[in-house]
Amino acid sequence: MTRYEQLPRLVAGLACLLMPTLAFAQEQPACKAPNELIRLTQPLTHTAQRLANFEPLTIVAIGSSSTAGAGASSAAASYPSRLAAELKAQFPGHPITVINRGVNGEEARDMLERFPEDVIGAKPDLVLWQVGTNAVLRDDPLAPTSPIILDGARQIKDIGADVVMVDLQFVPRMIAKPEADIMVKMISAAAKEANVDLFQRFATMRYWHEVERLPFAAFTTPDNLHMNDWGYDCFARLIGAAIAEAATRDVASAQASSAQPATP
Repeated sequence: MTRYEQLPRLVAGLACLLMPTLAFAQEQPACKAPNELIRLTQPLTHTAQRLANFEPLTIVAIGSSSTAGAGASSAAASYPSRLAAELKAQFPGHPITVINRGVNGEEARDMLERFPEDVIGAKPDLVLWQVGTNAVLRDDPLAPTSPIILDGARQIKDIGADVVMVDLQFVPRMIAKPEADIMVKMISAAAKEANVDLFQRFATMRYWHEVERLPFAAFTTPDNLHMNDWGYDCFARLIGAAIAEAATRDVASAQASSAQPATP
């Protein structure tokens, strides 16, 4: 058989190899969540100013393993990497840097010790602080965590950066812990007291599972704790959209007001 006669078999074989990949791509669920879950209540004024002036925007994502990217197929699939791509797509031409300061296994007190170098030292314009997961997993007393979170949020505000807190992931190993809901409420209360934003990751992922009926396997790795590539990507897209909206909210309002005819 000549190589030309073998070509149809080679093409057919290649098609068979690609079919599972193509089917998987077609079966990817839509990435969405209600606006009331993902909207940031506070405008990101410092971020907005940097974007409006086309000045370099530096974002620090600090947290534990779900920030570091555990469960992702590569560093490029972690949520900070996907967020950088999302924001650059939303703000083409803007110099935007997202620094990943996630460290596996850390709790709030560990992250706070790293703040001087890993957060403040980076001179960020916006800090995304994912916190609370490991304290719940380890059944630590939760009361001491609340003042640590509040202190950290205030430290970031003191350097003039915008702050977005990120709460727990809604995954089997987390929701098996009765303390998970308590920690979610603690993070929300700390964000409110410090007057900083909160991205409701726990509620957003719960929406994926309970409303969109996505099985945990659609967004979680087999360890039932960390997100997979789709989970990280969708999270990054949603928080990226929330950041973009909060950073352009005042601009849009001002443009709408200026478009209104003057009252005689």
